[in-house]
Amino acid sequence: MSLTEIQDQIIEEFSQFDDWMDRYNYLIELGHDLPAIDPKFKTDEYLINGCQSKVWLHAEYADGMMKFTADSDAIIVKGIVALLVRVLNNQEASEIMNADLYFIDKIGLKENLSPTRSNGLVAMVKKMKMYSLAYHAKHKGQ
Repeated sequence: MSLTEIQDQIIEEFSQFDDWMDRYNYLIELGHDLPAIDPKFKTDEYLINGCQSKVWLHAEYADGMMKFTADSDAIIVKGIVALLVRVLNNQEASEIMNADLYFIDKIGLKENLSPTRSNGLVAMVKKMKMYSLAYHAKHKGQ
């Protein structure tokens, strides 16, 4: 699926909930469904700076696509990173670098997070885009 299709799917899913308590519960469910990150990547090297909670993110480049795995020690944050992985995983690095992640605003995520969690969200997106930029530059022309 394309970035747009996945984002539209997420917007549709979140539109089914009338209030943010239900949306938080859904985020928690999404976090439970996040595929496990290999324990060898749960080190300081893979921690995202700028997050109040611990968030580990691993990225690799295979067959022209970015592959992300992640985890967090906080249940809401784990749901947030699960959404980002869902949107950006198995996408081309160039697509991710230039992606407009409009679903974040459309579902009201940023405005319903504490300032520290909102900063963490920005840090997660930035890190995923930086990984994509690095892999794109490294593999350009191959």
